[in-house]
Amino acid sequence: MDTAFSFVDGTINGFIWGIVPWFLVAAGLYFGLRTLFVQVRLLPSMFKAVAETPKGKDREGRDLDAEYGGISAFKAFTISAASRVGTGNIAGVALAISIGGPGAVFWMWMLAIIGGATAFVESTLAQLWKTKDEDGNYHGGPAYYMTRGLGWRPVAVVFSVFLALTYGFVYNAIQTNSIVEAVGGSLGNDSNALKGTVAVVVAGLTAAIIFGGVTRIASATQVIVPFMAGAYILIGIAVVILNIEEVPGMISLIVSSALGLREVLGATVAMAFIHGMRRGLFSNEAGMGSAPNAAATATVSHPVKQGLVQTLGVYFDTLLVCSITAFIVLLGPPITYGLGDIQGAALTQSALADLVGAWGAHAITFILFFLAFSSVIGNYYLAQANVEYLTGSKTVMTVFRVAVIGFVIFGAFGSVPLVWALGDTMAGTLAIINIIAIIPLGGVAIKLLKNFNEQRVQGVDPVFHRDMLPELKNVEFWDGSDPVTRRSIEDRVTLRQNRDNNA
Repeated sequence: MDTAFSFVDGTINGFIWGIVPWFLVAAGLYFGLRTLFVQVRLLPSMFKAVAETPKGKDREGRDLDAEYGGISAFKAFTISAASRVGTGNIAGVALAISIGGPGAVFWMWMLAIIGGATAFVESTLAQLWKTKDEDGNYHGGPAYYMTRGLGWRPVAVVFSVFLALTYGFVYNAIQTNSIVEAVGGSLGNDSNALKGTVAVVVAGLTAAIIFGGVTRIASATQVIVPFMAGAYILIGIAVVILNIEEVPGMISLIVSSALGLREVLGATVAMAFIHGMRRGLFSNEAGMGSAPNAAATATVSHPVKQGLVQTLGVYFDTLLVCSITAFIVLLGPPITYGLGDIQGAALTQSALADLVGAWGAHAITFILFFLAFSSVIGNYYLAQANVEYLTGSKTVMTVFRVAVIGFVIFGAFGSVPLVWALGDTMAGTLAIINIIAIIPLGGVAIKLLKNFNEQRVQGVDPVFHRDMLPELKNVEFWDGSDPVTRRSIEDRVTLRQNRDNNA
C-alpha cells in the first residue's frame, strides 16, 4: 500500500500538481479581470439569485416551475454544495494543515476568491448550452459546452469518463473512508467489523436514494446540507468566541506561514501552497467542471443568475465552512506538521474534544456522517449527468449505480493517504481539461454578463433568449418559448407601458 501511495502521490501527483495550481490561478485572474471581478462586484446579486424561484402561472393556469421543468436555483445550489460540503471541509482541511502547515489555509482562501470568477464562467456556460429531455429535466455541463460551444466532442467524451469515474467511484470512496475514520476515532475502534458495518449502512442509504432519481436527490440534499452545515458552523463560532483572545495570533500565523515570513515547524511555503490548493480544489471545486453539471439543471431566467449562485457556493464552502475547521484545528493543541499519525477527520475530532470536551469528537462524527453522506448523493448526481451524456442506456446506468455502491463499500477499507492521493489525481486532471475548454469560451460568458448588466441598469429583472445574441451557435434552449421567459418578457412590456403612461 505504501508503494502504491508513493507512486500515485509522488510520481503522478507530483507532475499533475506541478501544473494545476498555475492553471487555477491564471484562469481565475484572467476571468476576474475580464469580468471586472464579478465574484466581488456582484456579491449582493448572488444572494438574490439563490433565493429566486419562478412564481405565478402560465396562460393555461399551470404553475410556472412545473411547466418550465428543471429544479429551483436553490436546489441546484444544494446539489453542488452537497458534493462540496463534506469530508473536504472537515477531513480535507485538517489533512492540509497537518501536511502543509497553517499557511495552507491562506492558499485555500485565495483559491476561493480568485476561483470565484472561474466558477461563475463555467456555470454560466453550462446554463447557456443546456438541453431538455422528454421528461422535462435539464442536462448540461462541461461535456455540453465543449461539444456545442467548441465542437470538441472527443474531449467532451474523455472529460465525461473522467468525471464519472472521479465522482462516482473515487470521491465516494473518500467520503466513506472519512466516515469510518471519524466513527473509529469517536468509538476508539478501527476494527474491520466496524468498517463493514459503516460500509453497509452508507451503501444501503445510498442505494435507497440514487435509484430514486434527481428529484429525490435534490429533496434530500436541500434538507441535509443546510441543517448539518449550519450545526457545524454554530459549533465553530462557539469555539472562536470561547478562544477569542487567541484569534489574532492564529490569523497572523496563517498569513505569515503562507507568505514565508517565518518557518513553522518545518512546514515550507511550497508545501503550504500545494496542499492548500489541493484541498481547496477538492472542497470548492472551482474550475474543476463538476458544479456546472448541477448548475445546468436550475430554473432561472438568465444564465448569469446561476453563474452567480455557483460562485456563492464556492464562498460558502471555503470561506465559511472550511475556515471553521481550520479555526478548530489551529485553536486546538499544538500539532506536528508532516505525515504524522493523526490526520484528516481524527485531527479535527481531537482538536474539538480538547477545546470543548469529549462530546466534541462525537459531534464531529455525527455531522461528518451526514455531510459525507450528502456528498455521496451529490457526487453520484454529477457522475450520473456525465454517464447520461455518454449513453442513454438504462442498463448501463443500472450497472453504474451498482458500481457506485461497490466503491462506497470499498472506501471503508482503503488507506487514508492512498484514497486522498487518488482523489487529487482525478481532480487535477479534470481541472486541466476543463480550464483548457473554458478559456476560449470566456468571451461568451462576458457577453452574457454584459447583457445581464444592461437589463439591471434598465431596472428590469434580467431575462435571456437566444435572439439577444444571435451569433451564439448550437443554443438549443433559451428560445423564449418557456413560461418563465415569456412571463418575464410580458412583465417587462407591462413595466414599459406603465412608464409610458405615467410619463
